[in-house]
Amino acid sequence: MARPVIGLTLLWLLASLATASGQAAEPPRRIISLTPHLTELLFDLGAGDRIVATDDASDTPPEARTLPHVANYRSINVEALLAQKPDLVVAWRSAQSRMLAPIEQLGIPVFYSEPTDFASLGQEIRALGSRLGLQHNADAQADAYLARLKALKSRYGHGEPVRVFYQLWYPPLTSVSGVAWPAQAITLCGGHNLVANAASPYPQVGLEQIIKADPQLILAGSRDAEALAHWQQWPSLTAVKERRLVLINPDELHRFTPRALNAVEQVCLAIAAARTSLP
Repeated sequence: MARPVIGLTLLWLLASLATASGQAAEPPRRIISLTPHLTELLFDLGAGDRIVATDDASDTPPEARTLPHVANYRSINVEALLAQKPDLVVAWRSAQSRMLAPIEQLGIPVFYSEPTDFASLGQEIRALGSRLGLQHNADAQADAYLARLKALKSRYGHGEPVRVFYQLWYPPLTSVSGVAWPAQAITLCGGHNLVANAASPYPQVGLEQIIKADPQLILAGSRDAEALAHWQQWPSLTAVKERRLVLINPDELHRFTPRALNAVEQVCLAIAAARTSLP
């Protein structure tokens, strides 16, 4: 087993030396994506035809669903990954870097993604485009994304704050705080997140706590029409009384791609509508 490892490491070292001496590195042609948002970004940038395998959750665009799977949210099938002979693996740093350590030791390059806020996604798009040799495409994508983000902030980020509760799921009643993207969306749109100061980014909260806070708007990341039905038990809540129970597309808001701004706009429109009914 030692000889193949040494061989792969040597080849990668030689390629690195060639780049350092002024020769441009070849863009990767066999890419494995281990997280859905990166799969989607690869297609957006025009590199979808270079993807040879993905993870179980990569479902957008539809073409991604036909590709072989070498990972899920808990594990990576290293043997299946290596069988695809990738020249680049793209992955989520906080969730997958430890699992990919053996792959990096073999000399296979890994591009890690970890967008921390909406603005940083623009930087990640540019960095990924540079790695793929698709800088022009990436700059165009990033510029359009950041322009839309700026427009949403300018249009909706002002005005009297609206008390918002975001239901991630129920039961147990779970919400979002801190840097979680739905929490950032609420702030961007001029809302006041009722659990903004929770210690966890995805805190479990008590019904009594939320009832006492009396949200003016309740959002849920769900496509299920019944996801917010349990709130009807408290008709005196402002959000219930004013019929401000709104579903947000979770496939957009919870995924780190430019499509997230479609859901952010949903959040902004819901907050703006709730503001019109403030006393």
